[in-house]
Amino acid sequence: MIREATGIVSSEGGGAKTLVVIFLRGGADGLTMVPPIGDRDYYAARPTLAVKEPDILALGDTHYGLHPSMVGMQRLFHEGDLSIYPAVGSDDQTRSHFYAQDLMEHGGSEAGGWLGRFMRFREGESPGALSAIALGKVMPEVLRGAPAAAVIDSINRFSLSQRGESTSKIETELAELYGRDRTLMGEVAKDTLQAIKRIQELSKNDNQPNHGAQYGADSFSQSLRQTAQLIRAQVGLEAVSLDLNGWDSHFAQDTLITPLMVRLSEGLSNFRRDLGHLMEKVTVVVMTEFGRRVAENSSFGTDHGRGGVMFALSEGGGGRVIGDRPELESGILVGPGDVPVQMDYRAALKPILSHHGAGESFAKIFPSWSLKHSSQES
Repeated sequence: MIREATGIVSSEGGGAKTLVVIFLRGGADGLTMVPPIGDRDYYAARPTLAVKEPDILALGDTHYGLHPSMVGMQRLFHEGDLSIYPAVGSDDQTRSHFYAQDLMEHGGSEAGGWLGRFMRFREGESPGALSAIALGKVMPEVLRGAPAAAVIDSINRFSLSQRGESTSKIETELAELYGRDRTLMGEVAKDTLQAIKRIQELSKNDNQPNHGAQYGADSFSQSLRQTAQLIRAQVGLEAVSLDLNGWDSHFAQDTLITPLMVRLSEGLSNFRRDLGHLMEKVTVVVMTEFGRRVAENSSFGTDHGRGGVMFALSEGGGGRVIGDRPELESGILVGPGDVPVQMDYRAALKPILSHHGAGESFAKIFPSWSLKHSSQES
């Protein structure tokens, strides 16, 4: 049975909220990141790759733990900020990375991305120039169709100049020009110029992380650091998309994904520490296009599967596993031996998007799935 998540984020209060969506591209193995405790079928299917039970980081009295490399995320769970969703996935059975990612980012067979539609239909004021950003080099599909979305490789490069020369003269002239423009374009242009000015000021200052946070030097950790900087700068940031690539683990899985789990865990831990009380208006969602097959293959890796794992980080909204424990007995598995999808990723997102201002617009954000879901309930 596909379940619907409830009660993910707990903080209330007005003001802009920021939703950060992290995509683990390549199909992250949920059974390694969040291994089941005391499941004999898990160890039978993975004589080499199964996480040894004494090494599993316990999550209270749940039937799950975390991989030993994810100490930071265990701390977030025990502090009540991290929620874990086992056996999450989509209703599509494709094993193609590109097709599965495309479907998940679009929210089904829809035009544009679900995060872009959320920005279009969510309650509140019109989006500003920096209301939605992708940290990277290209616009991700999940943000397609957003009213205003910027791709930023680095906030240090967010400028009217591509070479670092002074732009004060042209900024003054543009401000005067659009100051006389009373159209919508004039308002957008003024908002953009103000955003550029604030980002330039941010880049000039020594913006060290707060509360002793120490980010890694890798691009993912630095993207989280810059996201925290933008949130602290109060530039009106509402939606952020960033990726952590490299999870396709057909060969030598332990060697391949252990460093990625460290980056994810330490990155989220430092991001939470950096923001402090500002985290009360921030939610981080971590998702992947599908999970891996239960049984390991002959190359000490795992092949494409169905049910994966999701995480949500929010102040005081976690400390629990949401959803049913998947059965790993051979008679319960689906397809060639996959974890069954027991919660649709859109069901997991529903209360999170509601908290961030989706209001009555969820059916517009995921129209085909909402129609199918409502018809099944009636």
